[in-house]
Amino acid sequence: MNDSAKLDLLLSGMQEMKGDIHLLKEDVSGLKEDVSGLKEDVQTLKEDVSGLKEDVSGLKEDVQTLKEDVSGLKEDVQTLKEDVSGLKEDVSGLKEDVQTLKEDVSGLKEDVQTLKEDVKNLDLKTDAIQNKVVYTNLILENEIRVNIQRVAEGHLDLSRNLHDAIRSGNEVEALTIRVGILESDMKKVKAKLA
Repeated sequence: MNDSAKLDLLLSGMQEMKGDIHLLKEDVSGLKEDVSGLKEDVQTLKEDVSGLKEDVSGLKEDVQTLKEDVSGLKEDVQTLKEDVSGLKEDVSGLKEDVQTLKEDVSGLKEDVQTLKEDVKNLDLKTDAIQNKVVYTNLILENEIRVNIQRVAEGHLDLSRNLHDAIRSGNEVEALTIRVGILESDMKKVKAKLA
């Protein structure tokens, strides 16, 4: 086989490789559209292809080196095809993971909405309890305390009529009741200030 036949054979092999490289570039272009996060890997592939181009220009200069480099390029292209296939699988897996994350976020949004509604219900119940406590305190201060004071004062008058001799004891009892009321009032004032 003469040199021109060898060159023709090599050129046809190179054209086949160029076709494979062109298909590979189209696959890489498709991956760029699907996954922007793989830009670094694609950049590495571009550098590898650039290295392949340098090897091809070196093949034109030396026929013997050309034969060895062509077989090496075919192996590299095959590896790149396998890598691109693996990248496609990874992209598919990433798409599934993103879909799962979207579903999880949707579930979390529903849970947060439920929690907000529960907090609103708790606020309403707390307000109702506070209103009842205020109402109960008003009854204690305005009705029960006044009635106790009236009974105590009426008891004091009866006691004075019946026991004029023990007047000082009754006054002590009235003062004890009033001191009790004042102590109760002081506790409330302290509680409000605290």
